[in-house]
Amino acid sequence: MRFVVLGAGAVGSVLGARLSQAGHDVHLVGRPDHVEAIREHGLRVESPDGADVVRIPAVSEVAELEPLLDWADVDAVVLCVKSHDTAEALRGLARHADSAVPIVCAQNGVANEDMALRLFANVYGVLVACPTAYLEPGVVRAYSSPVAGVLDIGRYPHGRDAFSAQVSRVLSGAGYGSEVRADITAYKYGKLVTNLGNAVEALCGPSARGGNLDRLAMDEARTVLFSAGIHAAFAPTSALVQVRPVGGERRPGGSSWQSLYRQTGGIETDYLNGEIVRIGRLHGVPTPVNAELQRSANRLVAVGGAPGSVSELDLLRAVVDGR
Repeated sequence: MRFVVLGAGAVGSVLGARLSQAGHDVHLVGRPDHVEAIREHGLRVESPDGADVVRIPAVSEVAELEPLLDWADVDAVVLCVKSHDTAEALRGLARHADSAVPIVCAQNGVANEDMALRLFANVYGVLVACPTAYLEPGVVRAYSSPVAGVLDIGRYPHGRDAFSAQVSRVLSGAGYGSEVRADITAYKYGKLVTNLGNAVEALCGPSARGGNLDRLAMDEARTVLFSAGIHAAFAPTSALVQVRPVGGERRPGGSSWQSLYRQTGGIETDYLNGEIVRIGRLHGVPTPVNAELQRSANRLVAVGGAPGSVSELDLLRAVVDGR
């Protein structure tokens, strides 16, 4: 198959590399410094099993793909940008790609598919459970082995079709665990609940993951989703995703932690914790924990703060004071 991976960060770069190694035609669209490094040295993918250098076409703008491929031959665009960059990425894509091209949203959060559906007719959601890291241009790490991660797929908002089955087979052949989920939206809401700890980890450090603040945020989310009548399904991914050190080093932090570390100027918290806040406001359910995590994450981005520089106790106090 021929893929364009739009948003070649950690997840997108590893996915593009594994698809290319499996014999598929892949073009990456990423940040300029990352693209420059890939063009000069190849994409270095480090894993618990060693390192590969993959030569793969990469550009920094969708428009640069025009001389390299015919959009009529593209089987799918895999969208891997953070949710706060989705609207802009889709607008840029729509200037070049036909509205019929399938958009595969391999992203955290539940807002991306709906944004894609405004511009494209065939949209697919993907539940992403892929422990990866992108901390320097040209180099990404995949921490799960032998399976690179889980990428379950389904047509948005629900349903199975021949295309989702085909992509699932391709992903499985590229080293991922992948199933077709008829109710992919429910599974993405389940993943949303577990992703609420991303902000906790980014603010307070990896040791705070799974702690009191994380549990309070998830409990609050379950109450909100129940009140809204939204079903959240939880996929049993832990048996497949086996996180191991790479080069003797453990994964430093998740996607939100990495955004702060790399000083990207943005963070996806508005579409994770902020999604729970939004639904809570629609249904009259207070969300003080997730609202404070959202505010604090955005403040830390605004001042260029380092990940792990906020006290968990201070955040808990702010939640109590804000009630």
